Amino acid sequence: MSRIGIRAILGVAIIAPIVALARRPAPEVAAKLPEPRPTTAAAPASGVQTLVLAGGCFWGVEAVYEHIKGVTEAVSGYAGGTKATADYEQVSSGATGHAEAVRVTYDPSEVSLEKLLQVFFSVVHDPTQLNRQGPDVGPQYRSAIFFANDEQARVARAYIDQLTEAKAFKRPIVTQVVKLEGFYPAEEYHQDFAERNPTHPYIVFHDKPKVDRLRAEYAELFR
Repeated sequence: MSRIGIRAILGVAIIAPIVALARRPAPEVAAKLPEPRPTTAAAPASGVQTLVLAGGCFWGVEAVYEHIKGVTEAVSGYAGGTKATADYEQVSSGATGHAEAVRVTYDPSEVSLEKLLQVFFSVVHDPTQLNRQGPDVGPQYRSAIFFANDEQARVARAYIDQLTEAKAFKRPIVTQVVKLEGFYPAEEYHQDFAERNPTHPYIVFHDKPKVDRLRAEYAELFR
């Protein structure tokens, strides 16, 4: 059975306990995280930039970033493994080294890297969950920032340190910050999945609340 089928079953199976909680953040996720502290590094990058993030099922990660002003494209895909194993069925086994990830293309003159990371840690997922998010379990659902350059790595690590010092979460942040070796777009049926399937149970109970939270807490970013 495909994972779309599995996720449909999961969505139906957990509707009852989730109805009352669907629009509330997970207990381990802070209400709204502090703004990233200014750093004394190089000037912000100019021109269109890309950032690859993994935070559980890529449907929801993509859905959140598609609603942020300054983001020109969000593409679901795979990162962390090799091109030869970058397909849905193999990645779903959890044995390829890949994580479900999203490549975010953005204009830093409209939205900063720091702001994208603030949303990542507060809205997109719970960064204290190891190798899982919600009903999805396995290393392919791990929390990770795949940096493309030293500046991205520095900013990401600095913000994780800031959140740790502020005790923003009850449990330790487990997000990996690792060099991007390759990003491989997922199959076409995974792209824009939330937008094309708004009534899918998984989207309704796991991903739509993330978009709603983005709208509520980051109204200045929402589009």
